[in-house]
Amino acid sequence: MGKAELLNGIEVLRGFTDVLYLTNNSYMPEEIKRLLRQNKLSFLELPIDKYPQIRDRADLIGTVIIDAESLDVLQQQKLARVIESLEMENIGVILLTNRVETPIKSFSLAPTSSSFSMVNTVQSIDTDDLWVRISLNLAYRKKSSSFTVKPAVPANHVKSIYNNKLGEQLQMAVALVDSLAEQLRMAGLVQRDFLPKQLPNCDEVQWATIFLPAEWVSGDIYDVVRVDEQHIGFYIADVVGHAMPAALLTIFLKQALVMRQTLDNSYRIFPPAEAMKNLNVRMTSQKLSGYQFATCCYCLLNIKTRQLTYARAGHPYPVLIRPGRQPEQLELRGSLLGVFEQAEYIQRTIQLQSGDKLVLYSDGAEPFIGNFDELGSFHFSEEFCNPGLLGMPIVQMLDRFNTLLQNRKVGPSEVDDATVVGLQIL
Repeated sequence: MGKAELLNGIEVLRGFTDVLYLTNNSYMPEEIKRLLRQNKLSFLELPIDKYPQIRDRADLIGTVIIDAESLDVLQQQKLARVIESLEMENIGVILLTNRVETPIKSFSLAPTSSSFSMVNTVQSIDTDDLWVRISLNLAYRKKSSSFTVKPAVPANHVKSIYNNKLGEQLQMAVALVDSLAEQLRMAGLVQRDFLPKQLPNCDEVQWATIFLPAEWVSGDIYDVVRVDEQHIGFYIADVVGHAMPAALLTIFLKQALVMRQTLDNSYRIFPPAEAMKNLNVRMTSQKLSGYQFATCCYCLLNIKTRQLTYARAGHPYPVLIRPGRQPEQLELRGSLLGVFEQAEYIQRTIQLQSGDKLVLYSDGAEPFIGNFDELGSFHFSEEFCNPGLLGMPIVQMLDRFNTLLQNRKVGPSEVDDATVVGLQIL
C-alpha cells in the first residue's frame, strides 16, 4: 500500500477495528497482513504522524502495532506521547522496532527504551509471538471496556459462522494429527539410528535381524556388537508396552547395558549374568514412573571356541536349531528388569557346532514360533518347524520369517513389536 493510500485510511475508522498499524514506512509487511487476514481480524494502516487526527476515536481501536525506524529525538518524543495516550485508553501497544536510544520519560510508561519492544527489525518478527501478543491485547481490551469488541452478528449469519468455526476446528484437528504422525515418524527414524548399522559377519558366523515396530516407534531394542577380536555380544530387550513411553525406555536400556569395562590399558568383559544384574540395578535406581519393566536376553559368543554363554531376564527362551533335529528352547530362569533391585541372574554355557542356528526373539514374534498349552508346556508351531524354513541359511530363513510376520492376520489388540536376531555357525 502506498503512502497516499495510508492517508486515505483516516476516513475508514468508523467502526470497531481490531488492529491499528501505525508506521513511518509506506507499507505493512505482507506476513503481518497475512497473519491478520488468516485470523479474520479487521485492521487499518495509518502514518504515525496522522494518529492525532483519530485520537478521539480511540474507543474503536482494539490494539495498536507500531512500526517505526530511524526516528530523531523529536520524533521519539512524539512517539512516546502516542504510546502514552494509547496506554491511558487501555489499548495495548506492540512496538515492532526498537530504535529509541534514550529512555522514554512518561508517567504511564516504564522508563526504559524497550518497554514494548519485541524485536530489533521488522524482518526478524516471529509471527507466532506476534499473534500471541495481539490475542492478549484484544482479550485485555475487551475485558477492560464496556463495549463488545466485535459488532453484533445478525441472527441469519450465526449458523454460517458456526459451520465455519466447526470446519476450522476440524482442519486444526487434522493438522494436529498430521503433525503428531510426522513427529512419531521422525522419532522412529531416530530410534533406528540406535540399531547396529552393520552386523559383524565373519568367516565363523553369519548374522541376520528383523525389526518390525507395531507403530512408528518400538518397545523393542537389539544390538550385535564385537566386544573384542574373539567375542561378540548380542541381545534383545523388550519394554512392557509399546509406543512412545516404551520407545524412550529402549534408548535408556541401549546405553545402560554395558558389555565390557576398560581398566587402564586393559579391559574386562562382563559375563552375561553380571551384565544383566548391572542393567537391573541401573533400571531400578531410576525409580521410573508408570511401573516400567523390561525383559532381556543377552548372549556372549566366543567365535573361536564356538561357546555361547547366555542369561535372561523374563525374556522368551532362545531357540537352538541344530541340523537334523527339532528346534530346542534354551531354558533358564531370570526375573524381569526393573522390579527387584537385589535380583540375581544366572547364566549357562553351551557348545555350538557347525551348521547350528540360534534365534532370539521378542514376544511379538512368539505367536508364529509357538505357544504354551494349558499345562504351561511350549509347543513349536508347524509353520516354524517346516523343514524347508529351518533348513535355509540364516539370512534367507529370517527373510522368509519376516514375510510371514508381516502377512499374519491379528486383531488390533494383538499387534505387538516383533524383533528377531539370528546367527548361524559356518
